[in-house]
Amino acid sequence: MSSLVIPTAEVFTPLLDPARYKGAYGGRGSAKSHFFAGLGVEDALRFPGDAGEGLRLLCVREIQKSLQQSAKKLLETKIASFGLGEKDGFKIFKDVIQLPGDGVAIFQGMQDHTAESVKSLEGFHRAWGEESQTMTQHSLNLLRPTIRWENIDKAMASELWFSWNPRRKMDAVDKMLRQGSPTNTVCVRSNWSDNPWFPGVLEQERLDCLRDDPDQYDNIWDGGYVSIMVGAYFAKHIKAATESGRIGRVGEDPLMDHKIFCDLGGTGAKSDAFAMWAAQFINREIRVTNYYEAQGQDLATHINWLKAEGYMPHNTTIYLPHDGETNDRVFDVSFESAFISAGYSVIVIPNQGKGAASARIEAGRRLFPIIWFDKAKCQGGLDALGWYHEKKDEKRDIGLGPDHDWSSHGADAFGLMCVAYEEPRQNKKRKVESAINHMGS
Repeated sequence: MSSLVIPTAEVFTPLLDPARYKGAYGGRGSAKSHFFAGLGVEDALRFPGDAGEGLRLLCVREIQKSLQQSAKKLLETKIASFGLGEKDGFKIFKDVIQLPGDGVAIFQGMQDHTAESVKSLEGFHRAWGEESQTMTQHSLNLLRPTIRWENIDKAMASELWFSWNPRRKMDAVDKMLRQGSPTNTVCVRSNWSDNPWFPGVLEQERLDCLRDDPDQYDNIWDGGYVSIMVGAYFAKHIKAATESGRIGRVGEDPLMDHKIFCDLGGTGAKSDAFAMWAAQFINREIRVTNYYEAQGQDLATHINWLKAEGYMPHNTTIYLPHDGETNDRVFDVSFESAFISAGYSVIVIPNQGKGAASARIEAGRRLFPIIWFDKAKCQGGLDALGWYHEKKDEKRDIGLGPDHDWSSHGADAFGLMCVAYEEPRQNKKRKVESAINHMGS
């Protein structure tokens, strides 16, 4: 048997022609994985005749602790559903699947590979990254130049396939295939509505999600980016702000000074990100007008951004966390002194002690109802707030405090803003209460 007719949803037809990179992204029930599994079986059947050798198919995930987490079971199911078996060259083993013409399908985790170990994969014809939203830039950098087989005489070349449910614009696979688009890339968006065989049981699941969890529906079923992560500290607050119209277009008051609230990063390539929120305190409102984030850049870069956005020393005050007085490891100058040298007024918020992170979160939750965000300029920061969540010990089902990931820098700067807003009001309240008590005595 050398060919196979496989019913294919129309949305995937662009992926049937040869291309160096093929991608399919979208929500649940779109049959992305089923398409690539079927394409793998189809290629395995035709390769011995077309290429003169059996197909070598590499199926990868970022982390694969066992074959139960791999695409192996799906490939086995496809082979069986097409009525194929040992007579056609397919044989199932514990760790691999033998393909026609001495071909093979193997299943590995990219996290386990190094620059040296990945060289063993150079002869593979296809690489399929399943659940590739979790793949790191490092893994893609290893994989892309490794899969490089070609047969010039027969005009055939290797291909890299990726299927994923989007999470963030900054995920490595999204940046590569949806924003960067390398030469010879075909990428499609597929959702449940594109699947002509969408099962009724999933339709009920979809409707239940739309009813019970509308905040997650777009990401789960329509392939949108995650805007609010389940269990995020500010999930319900962002939802309320959206519904009340407090996330939209926010104009700046030209008569009011600007306040810039920072979370400090470093200047090394692997350092934490540096984040800034720009805001104006007007009466009882906090109007957040801008957000900035950068990684590994020097202090001059941050200052240049401030000035380019119109935040000049005469109308802007910089607020730093307590470590703003500490010198940067590379340039041996503190953030405080650098901003002062640039002409800015600087206020360093004192160390709040062991419970500082929790205090920032609670201050943010209290003040969220009076905060307005400019959606266009603050989207990156809102993404961080929507993701910022508690780290969990799943075995003991206990919280371990805020998860220190990409979102924590923007969230910490946001929390600093809220603490800075509340502190003088709390101090004023204490003075009034003290005066009243003194009068009473």
